[in-house]
Amino acid sequence: MLQKLHKLSFAKNFISLFLIFITFKPQCSYAFPIYAQQAYENPREANGRIVCANCHLAQKPTQFEAPTSVLPDSVFETVVKIPYDVKQKQIIGSGQKGGLNVGAVIILPDGFKLAPKNRLDSEMKKKTKSVFITPYSPSKDNILVVGPIAGEKNQEIVFPLLSPDPKKDKNVFFVKYPLYVGANRGRGQLYPTGEKTNNNIFNASFSGKIQEIKDNGKETEVRILTNDGDLKSQTIPKGLAVIIKENQIITQDQPLTENPNVGGFGQTETEIVLQDPARIYGYLAFCISIILSQATLVFKKKQFEKVQLAELDF
Repeated sequence: MLQKLHKLSFAKNFISLFLIFITFKPQCSYAFPIYAQQAYENPREANGRIVCANCHLAQKPTQFEAPTSVLPDSVFETVVKIPYDVKQKQIIGSGQKGGLNVGAVIILPDGFKLAPKNRLDSEMKKKTKSVFITPYSPSKDNILVVGPIAGEKNQEIVFPLLSPDPKKDKNVFFVKYPLYVGANRGRGQLYPTGEKTNNNIFNASFSGKIQEIKDNGKETEVRILTNDGDLKSQTIPKGLAVIIKENQIITQDQPLTENPNVGGFGQTETEIVLQDPARIYGYLAFCISIILSQATLVFKKKQFEKVQLAELDF
């Protein structure tokens, strides 16, 4: 009897802890960078589009800050800015409302890569402390991916990068290189299989009259009496706001729900010069020589003017 009471007490405690965990556990918002990494060897297609746009269909702005030139074998900072209204909420996979997640990808020239931690100063470590940046694949360490991460505190993502050294890598040269950047906020509208997520407008599959709209808690079932006299049903995922009413006449492809998507994807690009230190030294030497030459001419002119005044006085 005592053993049964112990088991019953343990079961009650376990259920209580489980309910507390479910109640207070934060809802996660998932994005799809792992799908892109598995489906595409290179995230930038031949037409220049980054493959994230295949699932994140809405277009949103993305900003990128980087130095115009860097020295070889040096650590430098780049910043991807993902602006959006943090008050906006999105529908997550469970149909509940949650905050937007963000993610970013940077496509660097061959030779450029993520700076190792032992090369970062204390300020840079502080800026990148809560962000986990990974290479796109084992063979693509010049392509960096981050996310999905919470967007409220990560509208600016810092990427510490390491420039290559042409003295060590014969495939790298002191020239201008392009950098391509993509960033998304919120969930995508398509799965890699082409199926819609619940982050979409759902349209009517048939034309006819709405007979019944039934919400069973997990999804909403819409019964439509088609123009052919058949009674057909269509399901709408949980969380979407239905904008139709019973006895309403609808046409095929007419929206049944509001557009739940508040996110989107954007891409941009810039250029960076891998600068040869010898060029800088040569440029400085040239500038100094010009300054000295100009100063010498001024001094010579002043000396000539003094000689002329002395001759006139004589």
